Amino acid sequence: MVDLSGMNARLKPEIDDAIMRVIASEKFIGGEEVNMFAEELGEKLKIKGGETPYVIPCANGTDALQIALMSLGIVSGDEVITPAFTFISTVEVVALLGAKPVLVDVYPDTFNMDCEAVEKAITKKTKAIIPVHLFGQCADMGRLLEISKRTGVPIVEDTAQSLMSIYCNGSGLSGRAGLMGKFGTTSFFPSKNLGCFGDGGALFTHDKELATKAQAIANHGGQIRYKHDIVGINSRLDAIQAAILRVKLPYLEEGNLARQKAANMYDELLKDVDGIEIPKREANSTHVFHQYTIQVSGNQRDDLSEALKEDGIPTGIYYPMGIHHQPAYKNLGYRADDFPNTNYLASSVLSLPMHTELTNLQQTRIVERLLSRLTN
Repeated sequence: MVDLSGMNARLKPEIDDAIMRVIASEKFIGGEEVNMFAEELGEKLKIKGGETPYVIPCANGTDALQIALMSLGIVSGDEVITPAFTFISTVEVVALLGAKPVLVDVYPDTFNMDCEAVEKAITKKTKAIIPVHLFGQCADMGRLLEISKRTGVPIVEDTAQSLMSIYCNGSGLSGRAGLMGKFGTTSFFPSKNLGCFGDGGALFTHDKELATKAQAIANHGGQIRYKHDIVGINSRLDAIQAAILRVKLPYLEEGNLARQKAANMYDELLKDVDGIEIPKREANSTHVFHQYTIQVSGNQRDDLSEALKEDGIPTGIYYPMGIHHQPAYKNLGYRADDFPNTNYLASSVLSLPMHTELTNLQQTRIVERLLSRLTN
């Protein structure tokens, strides 16, 4: 599914030098490497002519979401709207703060949050909306920002799968994933488009006051050693991971282009195949293809995945059930059929191998085996 060894082999001399630089410095927590990475990522995220965002590194993408919500003052009894079709961390952080995750369905073609459902879900208790830019493409931020402006409910963008993606609604509104709401968050899990050699994450914001608060929360609630102004957590990106990310960051756009090229080839090979729906691309926006996810009709998905496994071709199912079906969240009180699009996607989505090292030959073989298994 992900060829980490190929990319890491190409960058090995630079990565080895970066790791040894940290070891020689003996500054393993915080320090120059972390600060420089935050500055460099901010510059990379900045859109030409725009302001450089504040970047707050942290220990992982889940912590980034929690820190963002804590910075916005989310507490017990509040409600936070999230998609029902997402990774568990999106709702996990809401529950950990004692707030209530309010689930909404997603669109069946882009997999992203249904904006009309969001509007209907807002109550006086709603304190945040978390759109998840799933698989590498932004949610409809134009409509979500309109809702946010009208209701005063802030947006926290989960960009763990969409770093560097651009949203444009074709009517003058455009922006970088993670920089349109109050906060953006991301993960540097090794398989991500920008991945380190362990766990890592970050928050982004244009709001200096929120950035200062988030930085304090990530550091036990304080800016000065042994002085803790607010309740915080311990969430730090270690210096070795920051140094590795500094090596990889300049290659991020090149890697995204390779993913887009591979997605274009998959599209061409699969576009006219009965029973397969290729990923929808929004016309004016960019897709960075953290995953290339097709939909398989006719209840064939699980059998197809197993058959491809027998052929030595890995696939992924992201995600096999909606949040409303997770045992830990049964207390939310949703019925099994409350989110029909989520239910259908959970039974039909299949992600094919997607990474920067894919060759045309590999993709041709993957699709040949898929077609063979699909028709048998």
